[in-house]
Amino acid sequence: MNISISSEIKEKVPCTKLVVLKYSVEVKEQNADLWQYMEEKIIPAVENELETKNVTEIKNVASSRKAYKSFGKDPGRYRVSSEALIRRIKQGKDLYKINTVVDTNNLISVESGFSVGSYDIDNVNGDITLKLGKAGESYKGIGKDSVNIENLPVLCDNDGPFGSPTSDSEKAMITLNSKNIVTLIYVFADDEDINSLITKAEGYIKKYANAENIEKFIVE
Repeated sequence: MNISISSEIKEKVPCTKLVVLKYSVEVKEQNADLWQYMEEKIIPAVENELETKNVTEIKNVASSRKAYKSFGKDPGRYRVSSEALIRRIKQGKDLYKINTVVDTNNLISVESGFSVGSYDIDNVNGDITLKLGKAGESYKGIGKDSVNIENLPVLCDNDGPFGSPTSDSEKAMITLNSKNIVTLIYVFADDEDINSLITKAEGYIKKYANAENIEKFIVE
């Protein structure tokens, strides 16, 4: 499986990168240690940061929103998933508990401020390219009705669009039956310590999702 970024994306936001982690895993319903870490370390750190700034001022949320504007998408109406998660924390709402892969995915997203998506490789047909959605394109989001993906950065395989930093489709969603996973961190910043980001993400998927056979690389 090859993963790439389209020239149209790079022309509009040259700093766009994808941090990629491919691995095998046995997905479980929950990891208690992950949620203890989230509740004792990550959420308090986010709450502390939110005492002095708005959600939209958090560094990597801000860079992602700026990228969306460059793509021609309203970041206030189509929020990146990291912003949506951090807003739940600000509102005092619990984060969703889905499964060990998705929960680890969201841990990385909340801490980094970047949107993160995890996908079942066995349900992806061919290579993956990050493109801009075309006029009139949409798909059914996970737990949502139709998502308008026009001008949204979207992951596409041979069958068409299936994921984005805002909302993924059901096509490659992670279930308890998923075995082979690709986790993508959507980076829209040119001043991020990518090596540190990928090292931390790898540590989390090992510790909290029991990931094995990890392959990691950066797509620019």
